[in-house]
Amino acid sequence: MAMSETELLALLRELDDPERLEQPQHYDRAATGLAFSGLIRRLEADFGAPCESERDTQDSSEYGRIHVPANATICGTRIVVCVSKFGSLAKVCADNPGAFLGTDQAREEGALDPADLATVEQALTELGYVSVPEELLESDYEGLSALEHFATRPTWWTRFFGLLGPLGLPPR
Repeated sequence: MAMSETELLALLRELDDPERLEQPQHYDRAATGLAFSGLIRRLEADFGAPCESERDTQDSSEYGRIHVPANATICGTRIVVCVSKFGSLAKVCADNPGAFLGTDQAREEGALDPADLATVEQALTELGYVSVPEELLESDYEGLSALEHFATRPTWWTRFFGLLGPLGLPPR
């Protein structure tokens, strides 16, 4: 069952640790990598196509991304799944993060089919990930961390998926 916006915000606040911006205190890189590999295999099986991925993102609270190729989707738009190093948080977007104002807009504009989205969401849920809508992640950050050093308008995206290292700019 999907979490409500109130529950998701409570989870984001709970995971927010101002002392640990890039990864949680008990971060297990190997376990995160195994889970991520399992998600890749699952999406490849569900979509019947190999998925490209990026992993172990440096200076970021994002662990990695999986790209479901456009030719494997109903609408012909690739699907990108972003995975955070925090609490198995994940985000699903059409084409690229920020290309649409969330999956609702992508569906309305014909770039994302509800069946494809449901397939990805089901895989995330069954593998223990918590899917957070892009619209919520783009809302103003209300936590305790000093993110003003990394973005002029910090968002929950900046906190749990953004670059937090020397460049100091969130990926877009």
